[in-house]
Amino acid sequence: MWVLGLDINAVKLVSLNRLLAELEKIMAKLTPIQWCDSAVNPSMGCDGCELWSDKEETCYAGNLHVLRGGRPGYAPTFKQVTLFPGRMAEAARWKDLLNSVREDKPWLDGLPRLIFVSDMGDSLSKAVSFEYLEAEIISAVVSPEGSRHQWLWLTKRPERMAKFSKVLHAKGIEWPTNLWAGTSVTKQVTVSRVSHLLKVGGADTIRFLSVEPQREKIDLSAWLPKLDWVIQGGESGRHATPFNIEWASDMLGQCRSVGVPFFLKQLGAHVFDSGQRLRLKDGHGGDWAEWPIEVRVREMPKLPPRPIDVATPLRRRFPLC
Repeated sequence: MWVLGLDINAVKLVSLNRLLAELEKIMAKLTPIQWCDSAVNPSMGCDGCELWSDKEETCYAGNLHVLRGGRPGYAPTFKQVTLFPGRMAEAARWKDLLNSVREDKPWLDGLPRLIFVSDMGDSLSKAVSFEYLEAEIISAVVSPEGSRHQWLWLTKRPERMAKFSKVLHAKGIEWPTNLWAGTSVTKQVTVSRVSHLLKVGGADTIRFLSVEPQREKIDLSAWLPKLDWVIQGGESGRHATPFNIEWASDMLGQCRSVGVPFFLKQLGAHVFDSGQRLRLKDGHGGDWAEWPIEVRVREMPKLPPRPIDVATPLRRRFPLC
């Protein structure tokens, strides 16, 4: 349909795309992910991992790209790693949340804004250069506005993160204390990633593990004394692999034995307790009111003092006992 020389359908499409792009920004600023306030993606897409390959496609970010790839704010496909410069600087300008109350996430009360970096891909993929990472991520994190926040950078390629850290150090740039370094593990064989993670940053760097989706019992005892935080979670989705409550109790015990803060994010969609399937109302198993009381634990790590504030809150524990 044409009106005054304009294709109305095209105008509607452009308006819809802009609306979708704005909605994506809002969703990132207010993420439902339990262990952070917000999320930002300096790049979208991934080189692949145990959750996204020719044999398996269960990664939630990958499947979102199957549905939305090519739309504003997304990579054309998940395998086509795409850069989105300027996103980190925009996130740095978000409101400071220090000393604020989060009604839906009380375990974050009082903390600065926690921003998950790269929840829709892996910004340590090969297509993302170190020059880009320095200009996009490091510059935003250390900027006056970015310094107000804590940035939680998660990757399945900690060996590349370690190399990036070494390159920065050679240039006289130290790893920012408000940039946490994290890696994901899903099975015992992937725990070796921790050896690379330990080479990132310096003595003040917060290093954490995301044990999600956990697919078997995992022993972290050899590495836990050198880590600052552990997140654990079961798998969600129609084809979720089983998660055993015993794994949560065991991981909590491992963390307790060395004083590492523990955060149980969700039980997943296919949960067992003592061999019996649990039927949960929450499809992700993220409502801890449905969990056995002994695993209702969501702790945050102790933060280093912030340059502009002395009263940075310490570790908090939220078991519903």
